[in-house]
Amino acid sequence: MEVILLERVPKLGQMGDVVRVRDGYARNFLLPRGKALRATAANKAHFEQQRAQLEARNLELRSEAEKVAEKLNGETFVILRQAGETGVLYGSVATRDIAEALTEGGFTVTRQQIVLNTPIKTLGLHTVPVTLHPEVEVTITINVARSAEEAERQQRGEAVFTREETNLDDLGLEVGAALADAAGDEEA
Repeated sequence: MEVILLERVPKLGQMGDVVRVRDGYARNFLLPRGKALRATAANKAHFEQQRAQLEARNLELRSEAEKVAEKLNGETFVILRQAGETGVLYGSVATRDIAEALTEGGFTVTRQQIVLNTPIKTLGLHTVPVTLHPEVEVTITINVARSAEEAERQQRGEAVFTREETNLDDLGLEVGAALADAAGDEEA
């Protein structure tokens, strides 16, 4: 299906470009969200009449997004979660949780604007990109901790988990020794 883009779409094109996309992508994503129009003769004529207004609206939205980006870029937000001794969360931190933390911090961001390929499942500092506008992207830091004190320690760069605390070295040696014993028993 051919569509006319009404805004910049990453990896697809700029505003006004006529591009060929799969039918499902157009029907389920581009058209319902107002990012494109079907490339019919009537829609092409309508787009050319509205082009100046669309570009002005896009420029206005972009300038607003850039103002928010100046304040938001590089900010750190703390999310408290329960976790095991090894630092693995019992649940996970998803885009909804990050959007709520940003809202509590005074920024209006929807969860669709947060780019998170996989949910965060460990304690620590995680960098997360936020797309405020198709042409404006910033990165924030999410500090996932069990308590406020732990979040402050992580922020200062202190190690919250020590090797002695997790006993990963001992566990690795024990497993290695058990495997060696099992291999030795099979040979005898």
